[in-house]
Amino acid sequence: MTQFLLQTSWWVPCYGLIGAALTLPWAAGLIHRTGPRPAAYFNLLMSVLAFIHGSAIFRATWNQEPQQLLFHWLNTADLDLSLALDISSVSLGAMELITGLSLLAQLFALGYMEKDWALARFFALMGFFQGAMSGLAISDSLFLSYALLEMLTLSTYLLVGFWYAQPLVVTAARDAFLTKRVGDVLLLMGVVALASLSGSLNFPDLYAWAETTTLTPTAATLLGLSLIAGPTGKCAQVPLHLWLDEAMEGPNPASILRNSVVVACGAYVLIKLQPILALSPVALTTLIVLGTITAIGTSLVAIAQIDIKRTLSHSTSAYLGLVFIALGTQRTGFALLLLLTHAIAKALLFMSVGSVIATTNCQNVTELGGLWSRMPATSSAFVVGGAGLVGLVPLGGFWALQQGIDIFWIEQPWLVPVWLLVNGLTALNLTRVYRLVFLGQPQPKTRRAPEVPWSMAVPMVSLTIVTLLVPAMLQRLTLVPLDWGYFSRVQVLALVLSGLAGCSIGATIYLHKAWSRSVYLPSRVLQDWLAYDFYIDRLYRLTFVLAVNLISRCSAWFDRYVVDGLVNGVGLASIFSGESLKYSLTGQSQTYLLTIFVSVGFLGVLLTWSMW
Repeated sequence: MTQFLLQTSWWVPCYGLIGAALTLPWAAGLIHRTGPRPAAYFNLLMSVLAFIHGSAIFRATWNQEPQQLLFHWLNTADLDLSLALDISSVSLGAMELITGLSLLAQLFALGYMEKDWALARFFALMGFFQGAMSGLAISDSLFLSYALLEMLTLSTYLLVGFWYAQPLVVTAARDAFLTKRVGDVLLLMGVVALASLSGSLNFPDLYAWAETTTLTPTAATLLGLSLIAGPTGKCAQVPLHLWLDEAMEGPNPASILRNSVVVACGAYVLIKLQPILALSPVALTTLIVLGTITAIGTSLVAIAQIDIKRTLSHSTSAYLGLVFIALGTQRTGFALLLLLTHAIAKALLFMSVGSVIATTNCQNVTELGGLWSRMPATSSAFVVGGAGLVGLVPLGGFWALQQGIDIFWIEQPWLVPVWLLVNGLTALNLTRVYRLVFLGQPQPKTRRAPEVPWSMAVPMVSLTIVTLLVPAMLQRLTLVPLDWGYFSRVQVLALVLSGLAGCSIGATIYLHKAWSRSVYLPSRVLQDWLAYDFYIDRLYRLTFVLAVNLISRCSAWFDRYVVDGLVNGVGLASIFSGESLKYSLTGQSQTYLLTIFVSVGFLGVLLTWSMW
């Protein structure tokens, strides 16, 4: 039975794709009589089967040696493109996390989008989303991983642009797609280079090649930078981070997955590529620099946002920046731990804010308030999710961040302030949002706000319980030693004080509901600088976008007046020559022969003279 489960592990990603296929008759409008809800039920059923099947396989592989399933897709010359799957407790645990969060997000979406006319199309895209992520979790081939990352890019484009009748949504979907494509093109260069250098794209073969290869420093650097470019866009890291902020225009249930496990897929690929990235110290340093800039910068930007979803999306980029730092220092185990704790807590936070949006039809935190007594389950979910994200005892975020401080305390002490600063700024931001949304006096949009229905409350409360149980889960999985004697008191005190300082500042700073701009010029400049994300989008418009526009205009002018002009000139010359020659037609054969002889003679004289 165990062997059968292992051999059928590739079915789990297919469940999501089957669910997406089963919803197509409703999504395409071929079935109207039943409404779109049966399509949602089909997809939910497939997600339940995927979760149950994945749980059985995870239990069967616990404490077992990893196995590989290999399906040969294309074998020609010296190139072997195989679909390899890694059947291990780590990969199956990641897949189980994805299917579990996807199941809860789809249950949440059943209530959040029950009145949406395109419910079937949404669930079809969610099934596509789930299948791509589940396959990526167990992929043991860079070729397959790249293909699945492209599926995620397409899914992101379709889900962000779900409400395509709104111009802002269309713009956000386009920007998200094109921003990711920048990194994907560079990643494709690295994939092609690895295929030609190593002869195989399966990760075990790449690891063996990396141990014996002797690349020049330049080649190793270019290869490493190309391989981290794609995950940089997927994980919304500077300078390819703006798409995640704009992607908040899509439906909230999709944002639950996007900010918890979708962005983590890029980091998961980097974890798989660690032995290849280790060939280039420049690539590892680049990961640390990008992660540090993103972690600190986006934590500051999140504080100045007034859109409730955008405050959390910038926090997602910040925590993925910490993951990049861990990968740059080759701490893959710690990176996995941080991804696990962040995914669960962030999914719960987005469920909480989704409940607020569904009840009030408002995302502006300055127009909300007084919801804690009207929405107790939602308020509790936000508190638990926020506490599980930052370094507050005893939830999962504390143990993950504490392990990072313990790792860097001696070896890279300059990274410890980055950890403490991000933890403090995140705590400040979450406390600020909680005060504006749940505390204070009720506003016109919140005076009659009820608690969400059971279809949204059940997954939210369930994930709240899971978040509270994360420390026990970490102990059972032996990911962290939950022993106070293991950590230094100074380290624990520093982390706890940073979180308490952030909460204290967020609880005491003056927050005006009108959010009026400061009358003092320095404060107003700083406020706008953070609120508009350091004006990076405007910088892009004045540099890259302007350059592309100029190049495209020059290309259009050259094509119209040079290329087309040359072709049109040849056409006009043919017309004029034809029109001129028609008057020389006499109908006398001797005239034609004389013309031929004269022309041949002229050519002969010309060739003789040129040779002489």
